[in-house]
This record gives sequence, structure tokens and C-alpha cells, in this order.
Amino acid sequence: MTDHDPLALQLKLIEVLAEGSYLDVPRLAARTGMHSRRIYRLLEKFPRLGLPLEKSGHAYRLSPDAPFLLRVSEHLHFRPDELQTLAEVLESATDSSTPVRLLRDKLHRLRNDHVLVPDEADPRTGQNIRHIFEAIRQERTVVLKSYLSASGQNIVDRVVEPYLFLPGNRNVRCYEIQSGCNKTFNLARVESVELLDLNWSHRAQHDTDFVDLFHFAGASRTRVCLRLGYLSRSVLLDEHPRAAKYLTAEGNGKWRFEAEFCSMRGIGRFVMSMPADIEVIDSPELIDYLKKQVRTALDKWGATDESDS
Repeated sequence: MTDHDPLALQLKLIEVLAEGSYLDVPRLAARTGMHSRRIYRLLEKFPRLGLPLEKSGHAYRLSPDAPFLLRVSEHLHFRPDELQTLAEVLESATDSSTPVRLLRDKLHRLRNDHVLVPDEADPRTGQNIRHIFEAIRQERTVVLKSYLSASGQNIVDRVVEPYLFLPGNRNVRCYEIQSGCNKTFNLARVESVELLDLNWSHRAQHDTDFVDLFHFAGASRTRVCLRLGYLSRSVLLDEHPRAAKYLTAEGNGKWRFEAEFCSMRGIGRFVMSMPADIEVIDSPELIDYLKKQVRTALDKWGATDESDS
């Protein structure tokens, strides 16, 4: 791109890159109306102008530490993942001092104005998240069009009242009209979201059940204790940053993890993914679940003798 191209297009590209999500060149072209070749040239030019870029695969975003942004911005700029982590830390804090309360309120207003779409979300899921965000803000009923069940066997429309995003904004708690139950829906399994011209009419039935680290909700809770190695601890923190407050260092590369869960399914899958790096401590309900899963696997595939290989 030459310096004679309209400044408005360059500013539009900067604006899109500054949103915080990684976007590849075709998506940048679609968002800005610019030719791909022009975008590539600008991506090479921006770092020399104080606009450093961060790259993930073939996707780009503007670094939040860009000197240009720091000079022209009078407020802190958070990436979506940073804002999500900050919100989770503040929501779990027991400090009720005035500064903490004011920071919670400020962050709440910021999150109400800007829905957080995970960087890895595809365009369809991102649009579903935005529509659900608007439905919650307006207290509207929606139709989850062509929702794919967890088993993958049923695809049906679900009429629901969405009221609570779970951490990461990929799952949402809703009151389902037909069943009269509160359920968690994965927005990646929704073809589209239709906002109806109907306000909530079942607010009293919206649950306030405990939601565990793996996004299972319920009134009953079961305490689980694990001893984690380096690998399992790293994976847990990468996928669930809130887990940090449940970890205690024991030394020798081991950490004690203790938390409450509504279901053994989430924590059970985690343990079974790295059994050599995880020790279950005094958690009979989890042990029973793991034994059942192992028996099911053996019945289905049979045991193998590695000595014969």
C-alpha cells in the first residue's frame, strides 16, 4: 500500500486490529473492505510506525503495548482474555474494601458494554455469543436454532431464557421453556440465535446453583482432592485460570488441588487425560467414577498387553 491511500482505510484497519482478537488477512479484508495485498503491505509497515503486531499462525492483532496506542489512549487497554481473567479474579476475591468494590463496578460496566468473544471462536460462534449477550442485557427470550445435543443424536430448536454466561463465554445458563428446567448450552453447537419479541416470564425459576470449574451446575457439591505434577498443573491453569486459587504448592514439583464439583464428569475427564501425572487423594466419589469409566473402556476395547508389542 502507498502513502496516498485514504487515511480512513488505514485507521479502520488499526481499529479492527486493536479489538484484541486474532484475525487472518481474509477476515481483515472482509472487515475493512481493503484488498489483501494492501493489508499485507500495511502489516509490514505498521511496526515501523510504532504499531507492533502479535501473530498467531496466520492471524494478527495489534499489541496492547503498542507505543502509538499508549500515547493516544488515556485508559488502560485490556485484551479480551486479560479482561476475562481480571473479572474472574475480582469476582472470587473476598476483599470488600471500597477500592475493590469500585473496581468491580467499573469492570462490570465495561463488560456490559463489550461482549467478550474468545479469540479462537469461529465467526458463527462469535455471532451467537453476541446475540446471547444482547438477549441477557435486554432480558429477552431466544430460539437456539438447530441445537446439537451433547450426544450428537438430536438437532432441534430450543426456546430459552438466557441469563448467565459461564467463564469464557462459550457456555450459557438458560431456562428452557419446554422442559421447565435450567440447563447449560454450548454456543458452538448452535446454528444461529433468534431473538424473540418476548421478555423473560420465568425469572423466578432462573437458578442460582453453584457452577464448578468445569462449568457443571447443581445444588449438590462433592469435594475432590488431587496431587498434580508440572504437566497437569500447567494444563489445568491454561484451560481454567480460576483453578489457581485452589492450588497449594507442596514442593518437589507437586501441587495439591482441592475444590468442589457438581459432577465427576469434568474433573474425571481431566484426571483420565493425564493419569501418570495425577494422584487422587481421599476422593471416593471420583475414584468410583474413574473405575466405572475404565470398566466401560475395557468392555468396549478389551485389555492390551504391551509386552507382546
